[in-house]
Amino acid sequence: MGGERGVSMSESSGREYPQRPVPGVHAAILKENRVLLVKRLNEPSRGRWSLPGGRIELGETIYEAVKREVLEECSIEIEVERVLDVGNNIVRDDDGRIRYHYVLIYVLARHTGGEVQAQSDAGDFMWAKAEEIPKLDMHPELQRMLPLIIEICA
Repeated sequence: MGGERGVSMSESSGREYPQRPVPGVHAAILKENRVLLVKRLNEPSRGRWSLPGGRIELGETIYEAVKREVLEECSIEIEVERVLDVGNNIVRDDDGRIRYHYVLIYVLARHTGGEVQAQSDAGDFMWAKAEEIPKLDMHPELQRMLPLIIEICA
């Protein structure tokens, strides 16, 4: 057992039932006034549309992490322009314990090379127009950012 809460060592070192928030980064990637969205294969938010991205690894800068994650998840290269916003994704289990806790950094980026191929955590992808985005089943944090994403795409 790994502590007072009954969390195993494997759980505490991973994404589920973390001991502290996990830093992550996601990219609003633009190409011809469309933004790249991916459909998540894994929890949290399995089956929902989200921006590509993932965890920041030890020793990585925010920009290095998002470039790596986008390449791993979508097989494309990007140029990061700036940080857009910061948010949280906190998911509790049925007992009220924190199952996931991400601090998410959102960046604006431009597609610079490659053709999108859904890899790793991406089950599908789409280049969405601003008017298409509100109709999609999205990650809750992406819904919060919707006005900013639509403004950027317009």
